[in-house]
Amino acid sequence: MDSCAIHFFVREDTAISELFINEQIRDKEVRVIGEDGEQLGIMSSREALQKAEEAGVDLVKIAPTAKPPVCKLVDYGKYKYELTRKEKEARKKQRVIEIKEIRLSPNIDTNDLNTKVNAARKFLSKGDRVKVTLRFRGREMAHMASSKHILDDFAQALSDVCVMEKAPKVEGRSMTMFLTEKR
Repeated sequence: MDSCAIHFFVREDTAISELFINEQIRDKEVRVIGEDGEQLGIMSSREALQKAEEAGVDLVKIAPTAKPPVCKLVDYGKYKYELTRKEKEARKKQRVIEIKEIRLSPNIDTNDLNTKVNAARKFLSKGDRVKVTLRFRGREMAHMASSKHILDDFAQALSDVCVMEKAPKVEGRSMTMFLTEKR
């Protein structure tokens, strides 16, 4: 039995996150921006690379889709650090709003309803949306219309901290409404 050897060759570019630097820039002409942001004009990539070497910095392609592509004379390590810092800052500022669900039944007692109201108040204070679901089982389906007051009472109890985003709506065996924090 013959042994078969398979070889894989992986080509590694030093382009991190699609940024081309120095010799990786293969375009004929590029628009060059200096270190302090001034336009140096359109020139061949060889000329631009020469200017970068004279200044002791890197030539980084910052806008590859532009016609001609835009390159900037910057210290690549510093530029990469600034980009990652900006991305990190943007992620820190963004907030994911979660939807918390509270389930009720048509024959809920007032104390149980108050407990659920307090839980919803806690969710709303954290900035989450609250989906309040009134679930019907068996013969409770016949009295759906008369049970709507439970959701109305729930919304009324929280009217100081929230607004009704979506009014109560029947969907299959349940009635749902959405509440969000007052701005």
